[in-house]
Amino acid sequence: MSPIRCEIVTQERVVYDQPVDIVIAPGTEGELGILPHHVPLLTALQAGILRVRAGGVEEEFAISGGFMEVLPDHVTVLARSAEHADEIDIARAEAARKRAQQLLEQGTPQDPDRYRAIEASLRRSTVRLQVARRRKREPAPMMSGEKTDL
Repeated sequence: MSPIRCEIVTQERVVYDQPVDIVIAPGTEGELGILPHHVPLLTALQAGILRVRAGGVEEEFAISGGFMEVLPDHVTVLARSAEHADEIDIARAEAARKRAQQLLEQGTPQDPDRYRAIEASLRRSTVRLQVARRRKREPAPMMSGEKTDL
């Protein structure tokens, strides 16, 4: 099967632009698997792990939401932010996660926008840590309230 071109872009830069066999993206209603010759689609993305696979090699990116346009031979991901697993600074992401968790533990802010911003920061930093640690095969942190299979 011929590959599909995948382009991951943010306002600042092109993060990735290569032909791939499959794109797996965190849609707002669940994961989306995109293969070559997919029907045209425009969808919103949530913060999560975006994976691409080419020739049996999988690469992961932490994205903080955005949109994805799918054409039969091209996928364009317009992400608010996107980082390849190798670009993530684990110490910085861990510090951001701890800050956000501490703010939430202090109680719910009166301003709903402030609360949403703190929650978004917690989600972003958790996703970044998941991607970076999966790359290094370390256990990823869980968000408060998240269940485990243990």
